Order: sequence, then C-alpha cells, then structure tokens
Amino acid sequence: MASEAAKETANPGSVRPGGRTARVRSAVLRAAGDALAQHGLAGLDLADVARRAEVGRTTVYRRWGNPVALVADLLVEMAEQSLPRTETGTLAGDLRANARLVRRTLADPRQGPLFKAVIAAATCDSRAAAALHRFYETRVDEWAPCARQAVERGELPPGTDAREVIRAVSAPLYYRLLTTAEPLDEAAADRAADAAVAAARAGAFVTTAE
Repeated sequence: MASEAAKETANPGSVRPGGRTARVRSAVLRAAGDALAQHGLAGLDLADVARRAEVGRTTVYRRWGNPVALVADLLVEMAEQSLPRTETGTLAGDLRANARLVRRTLADPRQGPLFKAVIAAATCDSRAAAALHRFYETRVDEWAPCARQAVERGELPPGTDAREVIRAVSAPLYYRLLTTAEPLDEAAADRAADAAVAAARAGAFVTTAE
C-alpha cells in the first residue's frame, strides 16, 4: 500500500484519497477558489491558501508545488461536483435548463470571477489548459445525451453532433462574460438555448461522423 507521503506527492487529481488527506484537499481547494475569486490568478499565493485552509504550508507546497497545479486540481474537483443534467422530455426544455445552470454559475459572485481566473491560467500554462479541457469535456459528456435523445425522438435530424449542440448553448454566455459588462440574466440564457435549438433543427450540427 502506498504511504501517505507518496499520496501527498502524487500528481494533483490523480489520487482519490480518503480520511485526513481528503479533508485537507477539500479545505485547500475551497481556499484556493476563494483566493482566485478575490484576487485572480496573479494574486494566488500558496502560503495564503495554506493560511486560509488552516493547514501547514509544507503540505500545500509538497502536494501542489505551484499555483497553476492548484488551479488544475481545483478544476478536477469542480468537474466532479458539477450538477447532473436535467431531462424535461424536450430538447428546448433540456437546453434551457443547461443554459440556466451555466448562467447561474457564471453570474455567481464567487464562481464568475473564479472561472475568469482559471481561463486566464489556461492561457499561460499547458497543465491548466489540459485541466480546463477535461472539465468541459466532462460537462459536455454529461449533457450530450439530451441532444442524442432529441435525435431519437425525431426532434433533430439524423447525424446531429450532440456535443456540438451542447457547446453551442454555453458559448454565447462565456463570450458575454468575458467580453462585455452586460449582466448575465435568465433571458440571455434562454436566448442562447433557443438559438442552439433553432440551429440544431436546421441541421447546422449535422456531420458525417454519426
């Protein structure tokens, strides 16, 4: 059996420890999220995170080593804890539920700045970028069955790329978050969902791959 020290030095997110190690990881990642939301990536300091989490600095430095590795592990946890998809029985209802979930996350006073910070991290570090890609792949995988079921019900044309449908829902919301100061309200979420539905029904996402 691997020693506790070996677990501590494993790559972030590669181990699913229990007991004290799990509690320490949870506290540190929560503190890291708070720090990112308040100060952004430039203000993320491992010593400050250790203080916030009330754990030893050595533990944080040994396990994560640098702020980007901490961001990467935070994304792993965020993907694991994301809410499951909603099934309403119609594509329009499902995609509106998806869009409203994304909107609530991005409009949240803590989560919105947090996502901006992790996106910034992904632009300058390959590990953070890989973690961000895994996070969104996990979310797309969770919601893609909504579009596949719509194809089976005859709501969408055969050959529709279900994953592209889901990506089309959240893309306008992220664009609005990152490029404007306009509020992310429920109306914006519904418009994004409705636009994705209209495009999908028109065959915009039909590919030869399916």
